[in-house]
Amino acid sequence: MSYKDLSALPVYRKALELCKISREIASYVTFNKDLLKLYQSNSLRDIIADSLLTDTILIPKKIALAESKGTHSERQKSAVYISIMIRNLMSYCNGLEKDGVKEKEYLNLLRQEIRSFRKTFKSWRTSFRDGE
Repeated sequence: MSYKDLSALPVYRKALELCKISREIASYVTFNKDLLKLYQSNSLRDIIADSLLTDTILIPKKIALAESKGTHSERQKSAVYISIMIRNLMSYCNGLEKDGVKEKEYLNLLRQEIRSFRKTFKSWRTSFRDGE
């Protein structure tokens, strides 16, 4: 599946939106404003933000992999992986909140975006559940 075809997939577009909002929130809540070096920080908040960014970047990659391979087993593996990432993202929101991020409305926006993505993801996952 080409990039143009991927951009027609609602789940892929939602994953990219999730990446964008995660990047914006991570840059706002972190102490280290160089997002590429968050992993080097000793701050829990920076480490959580780095994990948030990493997981949101991996989701569209897994969707693209599932769509390009097209095999039922590869799609199922990607779906399981993405389900784990979604659960992780919610945990990262909780972790940031517990670490003292005062702007809870931003975290709630991210949670809302995650829930919205989850709905789209479930529809996409259902489309190939019964296999080839």
